[in-house]
Amino acid sequence: MKKAIFPGSFDPFTIGHADIVKRGLLLFDHIVIAVGYNTQKNSWIPTAERVRAVKEFYKEESRVSVEEYCGLTIDFAKKKEADFILRSIRSVKDYEYELDIADINRKLSGIETVLLLASPEIASISSSVVRELAGFGHEIHSLIPQGLQYNNI
Repeated sequence: MKKAIFPGSFDPFTIGHADIVKRGLLLFDHIVIAVGYNTQKNSWIPTAERVRAVKEFYKEESRVSVEEYCGLTIDFAKKKEADFILRSIRSVKDYEYELDIADINRKLSGIETVLLLASPEIASISSSVVRELAGFGHEIHSLIPQGLQYNNI
């Protein structure tokens, strides 16, 4: 069984990242969406709320599980006995950065990283774009996967 960890703090809330999960399910038997948090920073949406909302969104997909984690992705991936780390890319700059991270992860853990590009029409919709728009009071529901509901928007 091929298992992948898909890490991110806000990532599962954008349609681009939902597309990555959909594409990832073509490659892997199971994907763990790893909702990360940083004990030093306050999150726009509390971790427990993100985990609850993403679990609800994927409740019909038995091959997706959702867990929170703190710390290094590679440590969490090893703990979950993942075969791969799944990452999304949106641009050439992203790709170069993610290749560097993939190389470091491989050297430190032996776990390979798979980089997937979201569909072109939604690839630019990143978590940082969504956070910034919401922070300035813009309507963002069209940028959220249909069917994903949570209380803070």
